[in-house]
Amino acid sequence: MAATSKRVIVTGQVQGVFFRDTCRQAAAAHGVHGWVRNLPDGSVEAVFEGEREAVDALVEWAHEGPPAAFVDDVQVTEQQPQGHSAFEVRTTAMAPGRDR
Repeated sequence: MAATSKRVIVTGQVQGVFFRDTCRQAAAAHGVHGWVRNLPDGSVEAVFEGEREAVDALVEWAHEGPPAAFVDDVQVTEQQPQGHSAFEVRTTAMAPGRDR
């Protein structure tokens, strides 16, 4: 089967609730590669890459998140696979125009 890749932006109460680490665990359980990070506006961004069923399972998971999360919305964009070989938790993205 061919790999697929989806980028998601999750809004709501999704930071400070172990969203990224729980997402990493869910990705490992489904064999999905990519990354997840917090954004400066309080949302979470992730890229899920792998077999279509596994990626779709992660997208569905993102609509719920971990038990302490309150997800308001999930925006999903299909994109070209980038060939990720693992799933990583990235540090918070900086606001535009700020040094790292």
